[in-house]
Amino acid sequence: MLNYRNMTQVKIYNQDGNVTGEMAAPTFLSAKWNSALVHQVFKSIAANLKQPTAHTKDRSEVRGGGIKPWRQKGTGRARHGSIRSPLWRHGGVTFGPRNTTDFSQKVNKKMFQQALDSALSKKLSMDELKVLSKLEFPELKTKMVANMISNLTGGKSALLVVSAENKNVIRAARNLKNLECAMAKNISVFDILNHKYILMDQKALSELTTEK
Repeated sequence: MLNYRNMTQVKIYNQDGNVTGEMAAPTFLSAKWNSALVHQVFKSIAANLKQPTAHTKDRSEVRGGGIKPWRQKGTGRARHGSIRSPLWRHGGVTFGPRNTTDFSQKVNKKMFQQALDSALSKKLSMDELKVLSKLEFPELKTKMVANMISNLTGGKSALLVVSAENKNVIRAARNLKNLECAMAKNISVFDILNHKYILMDQKALSELTTEK
């Protein structure tokens, strides 16, 4: 059972993009906008998704250079122990990027949830969070999902949040341009801020509310 503690109203849309009614909003959709917290959580998620690919070799990984290039004294040249030294061309690199670098940042569960509530509340206030009365199709085809998304967003970037019951919709919608799909239990601030519109049906909203 949903828990409502405020008078904030959420518009209910049908799949043709028309408003068919209103419902009382769950408590978390009245959360205050906290830009600092949202930014911190967004950056942490982005950092956790980052995969280090740039990699330079240090002097222990450079091939060759096992022998001293010339004797220590008597040549008139500076002393050197190995051509793998960072001082040499084609030698090792000092403090270069490594593919073992860990960019991850930790954010506790409470901060993550508060940032998510704040972002969803902001989307609602900007009329960019649209709740559908239902998410049902005569046939689960990409064309039908595309028509619904076009009616609701006009072709702009959107995140379609689906409930566990409607997870098969993801298969029909995953190839659509400017659309990303996610299960209600898996959405994050990163997903929300990367899209213009957030679309979900009442079942998905109910799942979000139940997890509070």
